[in-house]
Amino acid sequence: MNGSEALTFAGYWNQPSTDDWARVLATFPLFSGISKRRLRKLVRDAKFAEFAPGDTVFATEDTADSLYVILSGTAKVRGKVAARTLRTGDYFGELGVLDSAPRSATVVATHELHVMRLPRQSFLRLAQNDPAISLTMLRNLGVQFRRLETQAAQP
Repeated sequence: MNGSEALTFAGYWNQPSTDDWARVLATFPLFSGISKRRLRKLVRDAKFAEFAPGDTVFATEDTADSLYVILSGTAKVRGKVAARTLRTGDYFGELGVLDSAPRSATVVATHELHVMRLPRQSFLRLAQNDPAISLTMLRNLGVQFRRLETQAAQP
């Protein structure tokens, strides 16, 4: 099973097993290289949610208690500088998970959206046991920061 096969679960988000979801997560860049055993443990604490186009997943200043992984669909991050589109396999909410500060952006579903919500403590426990996940997040944050700097510098 790969990340795109998560689409076949549409309407059945509570039926796949922990093993199924661990296999799906393992196909996403953030979780590649993490053992299936650790991913199964992470998935046990996960919650699943569906959003219709236009629904707000979370808003600026909301409490940051979870990391979100997109299983299918798309969403738009609306922040202070520039919006960006998120797709299957992308994750969001990482800043709040890392620093416990309120959300710094609003995320809105642009198409039907299915997400896995990973509680802060469960995700941080995984990151402490598998530092590679933290390095991946730092690289991605660096890419986003450079993109925002470039956009801000353009007249």
